Amino acid sequence: MRRVQFLLTRVLQGVMALLLIAVVNFMLVHAAPGDPASVLAGEAGASDPQFVAQLRQQFGLDQPMTTQLATYIGKVLHLDLGFSYRQQQPVMQLILDRLPATLLLTGSAFVLSLLFGVTLGALSARKVGTWVDSAITVVALAFYAMPPYWLALMAVLVFSVQLGWLPGFGFSTVGSGLSGIALALDIAKHLVLPALTLALFYMAVYARMTRASMLEVAQMDFVKTARAKGVRPHRILRAHVLRNALLPVVTLAGIQAGGLIGGAVLAETVFAWPGIGRLMFDALLQRDYSLLLGVFLVTAAMAVLFNLITDLVYTLVDPRIEI
Repeated sequence: MRRVQFLLTRVLQGVMALLLIAVVNFMLVHAAPGDPASVLAGEAGASDPQFVAQLRQQFGLDQPMTTQLATYIGKVLHLDLGFSYRQQQPVMQLILDRLPATLLLTGSAFVLSLLFGVTLGALSARKVGTWVDSAITVVALAFYAMPPYWLALMAVLVFSVQLGWLPGFGFSTVGSGLSGIALALDIAKHLVLPALTLALFYMAVYARMTRASMLEVAQMDFVKTARAKGVRPHRILRAHVLRNALLPVVTLAGIQAGGLIGGAVLAETVFAWPGIGRLMFDALLQRDYSLLLGVFLVTAAMAVLFNLITDLVYTLVDPRIEI
């Protein structure tokens, strides 16, 4: 019962947060210079004020800001993200078409970064003061310091252009006509470079945090007591040190999991990955307000969802935490 009450409370808080985010995003986007009517009129080669006024009326931009905001929030409450006049499609449909590719990319990057980050951090803490610890620290700091877009470009130049091992761009081979397992393998090959590029930065963060947290937990009294009782070192490391050291890592991972979707715009742009990050970048250049606001709201909803999942994972990582 307490768990259900907790979930309902957090869902209500998440809905209120999303409504606040929707209002803030609406005000910020409409405060930017330019609008869809001016952009479309310019591309059409028409500078007639009457034509621009007609477009503004079509988009509803001639209404007072409060009226536009009320209309937008009303549509959001009915799960209607509007219509993209630029793409001539509903915003929800555009996002749903691109969302699987983004979830595949960010999900793969998240799992890789967490898996290798925690593993390297635990190894570094176990071998503290040795050359293994120093090597992991240097590698982690190097990947943390590298700009993601530079790392992405270098990965394309080395592994795609020079060595020819992996495809550098796209979601799958264009015109290949593949299906089934062959198509899945082709997508996996295209996924390697963008997923690794996106994962390396976060892997470095998780490795450093896991190492520091494990070294701190290893000095606590309950770990010393376990050693005094003759508990095997491997069991102490796994059941006592690592499990308690994972709490700050889980916290950070939960925060960054939601941010990965919005942060994938660089990787999707460099690797021509057809996700919502690339869709958001195109909408920004085209002043497509409805599409831009829709992408912002969906990414915010994903962040709220991942935060809720993180709170539930706490109870699995550490049974002492009660809901």
